[in-house]
Amino acid sequence: MTHTLVNPDGLHDPVPFGYSHTATVPAGTDLVLVSGQYGSDPDGAVVSPDFADQVKRTFHNIGIALAAHGLDLGHVAQLRTYVVNHDVTKLGPIAAAVQEHWGTNPPTQTLIGVAALATPDVLFEVEAVATRA
Repeated sequence: MTHTLVNPDGLHDPVPFGYSHTATVPAGTDLVLVSGQYGSDPDGAVVSPDFADQVKRTFHNIGIALAAHGLDLGHVAQLRTYVVNHDVTKLGPIAAAVQEHWGTNPPTQTLIGVAALATPDVLFEVEAVATRA
């Protein structure tokens, strides 16, 4: 990991919710930008109508995209998460997937509730920014 995550005193503990408050990236570090990934199979079809299944597959797909650059999910400094018709019940599957992949060092993350994504069957999408020395 070439970035540093910090959760400052005076702010709530965000880790149980699946994110960190801040990240720093040293000068000279390459950024790898991963466009919005969703719960698709290799042909682009959505793997399941189930939200939790789409969340799991989305993070799997981000891992595949990063591997093409010699990186893994541990290199992710920031996530931008888009959730169709967001409500509080969707936080559990998202936090569980983030904790599965990042444990107590989750990247920064912003969750954005949206009315729709690219196609009606896509319920969850994530963009990622990863760092490489």
